[in-house]
Amino acid sequence: MRSISAGSAGSYRFTLLAGAAAFAVAMPGAALAQDNSVLADSDDADELTLEDDDSSNVIIVTASKREQTLQDTPIAVSVTSGETLEAAQIRDVLDLQTVTPSLRVSQLQSSSNTTFIIRGFGNGANNFGIEPSVGVFIDNVFRSRSAGALNDLANVQRIEVLNGPQSTLFGKNASAGVISVVTRPPQFEWGGSIEAVYGNFDQIFLKGDITGPITDTVAFSVDGSYQQRDGFGEIVNLDTDIADRDRYTLRGQILAEPTPDISIRLIADYSELDEICCQVATLVTGPTTLDAITAVGGQAAPGPFEDQNFLNIAPVNIAENYGFSGQIDWNLGSISVTSITAYRELDNFFNQDIDFTSADLSNETRSQDVNTFTQEFRITSDFDGPINFLLGAFYFDESIEQDSFLTIGEDFRDFASFVAASTGFYSAIGAPELIGASIPGLPPAAQIAAGEAALFDAEAALGFPAGSILGGGLLSNEFYSLDNEAFSIFGTVDFEPFDGLTLTAGFNYTDDSKDFVIQTTAGDPLAQINVVDTFITGATAANPALPLVTTRDEFLALPPEVQAALSAAALDAASNPLLGLAGLQFQTGFLDVPNAVEPGETNDDDFTYLLRASYEVVPEVNVYFSYATGFKASSVNLSRDSRPTVDDFTPGPVNSTFLAPSSAITDAGLATVNLSNGTRIAGPEEAEVFELGLKAQFDGVGFNLALFDQTIEDFQSFVFGGLGFTLENAGEQSVRGFEFDATVTAIDGLVLTFAVTHLDPLFDSFPDSILGDLSGARPGGIPSWSIATSATHTHEWDSGTRLITRVDYNHESNVDLNNGLPTFNLPPFNNDTIFRREVDLVNGSITLALNNGFEVGAFVRNLFDDRFISTVFDGVAQGGTVNGYPSDPRTYGGVVRFKF
Repeated sequence: MRSISAGSAGSYRFTLLAGAAAFAVAMPGAALAQDNSVLADSDDADELTLEDDDSSNVIIVTASKREQTLQDTPIAVSVTSGETLEAAQIRDVLDLQTVTPSLRVSQLQSSSNTTFIIRGFGNGANNFGIEPSVGVFIDNVFRSRSAGALNDLANVQRIEVLNGPQSTLFGKNASAGVISVVTRPPQFEWGGSIEAVYGNFDQIFLKGDITGPITDTVAFSVDGSYQQRDGFGEIVNLDTDIADRDRYTLRGQILAEPTPDISIRLIADYSELDEICCQVATLVTGPTTLDAITAVGGQAAPGPFEDQNFLNIAPVNIAENYGFSGQIDWNLGSISVTSITAYRELDNFFNQDIDFTSADLSNETRSQDVNTFTQEFRITSDFDGPINFLLGAFYFDESIEQDSFLTIGEDFRDFASFVAASTGFYSAIGAPELIGASIPGLPPAAQIAAGEAALFDAEAALGFPAGSILGGGLLSNEFYSLDNEAFSIFGTVDFEPFDGLTLTAGFNYTDDSKDFVIQTTAGDPLAQINVVDTFITGATAANPALPLVTTRDEFLALPPEVQAALSAAALDAASNPLLGLAGLQFQTGFLDVPNAVEPGETNDDDFTYLLRASYEVVPEVNVYFSYATGFKASSVNLSRDSRPTVDDFTPGPVNSTFLAPSSAITDAGLATVNLSNGTRIAGPEEAEVFELGLKAQFDGVGFNLALFDQTIEDFQSFVFGGLGFTLENAGEQSVRGFEFDATVTAIDGLVLTFAVTHLDPLFDSFPDSILGDLSGARPGGIPSWSIATSATHTHEWDSGTRLITRVDYNHESNVDLNNGLPTFNLPPFNNDTIFRREVDLVNGSITLALNNGFEVGAFVRNLFDDRFISTVFDGVAQGGTVNGYPSDPRTYGGVVRFKF
């Protein structure tokens, strides 16, 4: 099914596959994991072991920072083992969601712009000033930006997805959940593997690892991967692929065990990607694209799944991510101590055509550097008595620097001239998108010439060089930096008054401080004037009876009746021909931070806590109830769309400084030309969740069920509005629902899994969104139903050779992609179309594993080539145009693997 707008809520294929999955669930019992392996905690460098030879569905996890079975862990956590990743041919974090229905992963704009969403909550990928609501930890090390968590999934032991706030267990709290990736530690026996994949789109994927002893107490491992693939799409006018893959990773580890009670694990890794991303489709073509873009010789991408693009440059995405960590575990008997020290660097660069047409209008360049140091200490008890505890401290120190440029292309002036002529250059332009119908009967070349002549006249009148307005160079030049220092103290206490009942209390105190710098310059000469203030200055200069007015103070010194007359004339298009220029001022009104009013800092602290009761009804069944709170510190809008808040500044009409009312920034004399207000900072998020869970595990059968009611107050919303991004706090967003996950070994060799998440989200309060009052509305992009189900059959011959066949299915019910678009759905267009998405993905694989370690197989992902649009956005400076990001087409290939 290819769903981009309102359509049916399901499909025939969904009915058939969901029915098959329901048959699996109808069997008694189940388990939350995606695999029937038993996994050991890599923190203690244990090898994979079976806990009970007769209990093949028992899984060991460390979601609670302790080694526990999945059944005994009173947290809503789903586990995907390395074996499942291998069998399902999952090599990219984007595909992880196909086996974890509570998780959604989306990649937008660039290869390094990936957003993780749990239970409908997630943000932060497109702006490095916004911390993600979903925290990603790799081998217990926090990856603060998603661009630093995009390594190919090589040598993974398991991935744990923890749903809901996790403040009492993770020092850098994530208000929506945690993704914890655990890799295999070095082993004291020689072993390793090598794998090669070739698939359609000329996909080549190579990975390998080797591990073994250096001495009796020191072991090592080295692993790496390389992935290259042609693009899914084509930039037609440049004859270049887009949406390709070109990345590699390298990692080395040392494990030292000088005594039986001390373990030291050192990890160093490096990864790099250099890709052309991402593919954009045009869903609706607005009048500007039809007329103005065509008039300057440009073309836009065709329909949503044509996989064709028209761009003036091929986008460049380069990211280098590297670092090291050291973990020390010291067992003192009933007390164990853990120390984790890490330092990481991320260098991220991209250059992109932001109008997504072949017309040379504007390109954006970003160069971002992130340096992060973290230190964690934990003390954990293992007493025989009724009380045990975990106490930890976490320190986080990060610096971010970003240089950004927005350029004016060679076609921009002709584009603006065409629009200026078609809208009536000497009339006030009410919408910055510059939309207007073409002048009837006037050829495009004549419209461009008319607009060009008007621009020449404006340049002469303003004293600008001919051709300087939107004539080339930089639209904006920006520098941002952010220093973030945070520390937290966290812990839990477990009290077992009698066998089977465990009462848990946990806490986290976090103190978070940010200092930021924003320095931005508007490059176009037109940005240096305000059309109202310039008219008033000119009018007073031409009237000998009036003093020359060049500042707000001079204007306010005029008699009130003169002020009123000048204001009326300046705001009247018939009197002030400069008003028509306002629509051509794309990037204006920047105020550097810090300044005398805005200190450029945030200081947050919060105490969060957990209360939980868990009870073992019988050895096979556990139940729990918990109440937890969570916290995420303030975020900063590190972009050219950062503006003073309404509390600090109020502009005058058409962003006039002369006509601006009194405000802190105005009264301090800080207001720059054309300054407007908006947002700089979004305040902290505060989360709470009530959760009731049941976990059961029987021979070959198990299941988990979690019912939850989760709320985030002041959720940090980051929305694109056609020309820029708005960062603001939603008053309150909540979600109620349940998660059910089951594993059934139906017959010998056949394992069935079924996982379903149901979400009922709500904007409890969001009165000031960019789309108006959304209070009481359902947040877009959050499907009611998400399903992940699989069937894995292993046939084993007496020789030990195995044939492993797997089919899995991922479904997301039909859902509105968003709550509307600020341009397309609001004036002047008022289009009521809401675009929708439904996901139905079927994947399959077959592997022949010989008893000598050699394996050969084949796979297909998205078997039925179902395509959907993952998200939509207003066309940049092309009001009425809607763009979107299409999903991947069908991929398939063959695998050769050797394990030794």
